[in-house]
Formats: sequence, C-alpha cells, structure tokens
Amino acid sequence: MQRFSVLLARHAPVMVAEGMCYGRQEVPLRPGWERLTAGLSVLAQGASCQVVYSSPAARCRDMAEKLVKTTCMELRIDPRLAELDFGEWEGQCWSEISRIQLDAWAADPAGFAPPGGESGLSLMQRITAVWQDIKESGVSSCILSHGGPLRLLTGLAAGEKPQLLSPSIPQGFARLFSVI
Repeated sequence: MQRFSVLLARHAPVMVAEGMCYGRQEVPLRPGWERLTAGLSVLAQGASCQVVYSSPAARCRDMAEKLVKTTCMELRIDPRLAELDFGEWEGQCWSEISRIQLDAWAADPAGFAPPGGESGLSLMQRITAVWQDIKESGVSSCILSHGGPLRLLTGLAAGEKPQLLSPSIPQGFARLFSVI
C-alpha cells in the first residue's frame, strides 16, 4: 500500500458562552476565522490534499467551502463527522447538568448517552466507518470536524486504539499524519 496524507483540522473558535454544551447546536464562528482557513489551505496544499471531508455543521462547512475555493479540492460533506449529539444537554451550561449524569458518563463514556443524545460507542462506530472509507480511498485528504470525532480520528491516524477521553485538537488547529 502507498502512503498518503491526512490533515485533521478542528473548526475555528466559536462564539458561545464559556462552559456551554453545544455539540450539534449551530453556533457561529468568531470573527477572524477566514485567516485560519487561509493558513489551513497552505497546510492542505503542502500535504497534497485532494479532498476535504467536512462535518455538516455550519462552523465546519463554512470553513470547508472557503478552503475548497482557494485550493480546488473536492468537497465531501459527511454527516458521520458531526459532533456527538448531547441531546437534552445541548445549549446548557456544563455546571447546570446533573452531577450524577456527568459521573455516569465519566464512568462509562462508551455506553452512556445523555438524555435524548448519542452514546460514545455510537460516535466511535460512525467515526471508525468514515476512517475506513478514507483509508480505502488512499487519497490525501483534509478532515474538518469537531473535538469528539477528532480525538478518535487522531488515534486512528496514529495507528493507535482511539480513546473517547483523550485530548482533542484545539479549535483552529490541525495535525498532519502520514498513513499507510
């Protein structure tokens, strides 16, 4: 098999109240996100990326659309790259969420799902599926997504077991991997 590049990028910082849970909720990007996208285009071109895969969330899609205009990469919006669905927790401050529920989530990140939301196992299954598709394509790609999906993709790209609780790429940052 031939090596190819995968550039994992997290959307630019967003305009939300400090400490708010906003997984699937649409939130606007902070002003200046265009500069970050310009820098990402330089990285993507340097890595010979041909495709940009994006979450359908506007905070990723807006950046991906601008990236495609400046690089001529192909754009693929993939709903599997969406952030974890936090259900009833969406739009709440983390400090207002039941400590009992947060402890249950910490005790079983794969099996627990916020009320009306998605489990970590579900997130892991959809991210593993999108990763397999990208690997099978063998095409150098940029993946623009969120904290949850990117923490799993980072492990997969590094050839390690993905961890639901590992640190993620900070907003507005990217990491480049060489993949076989």
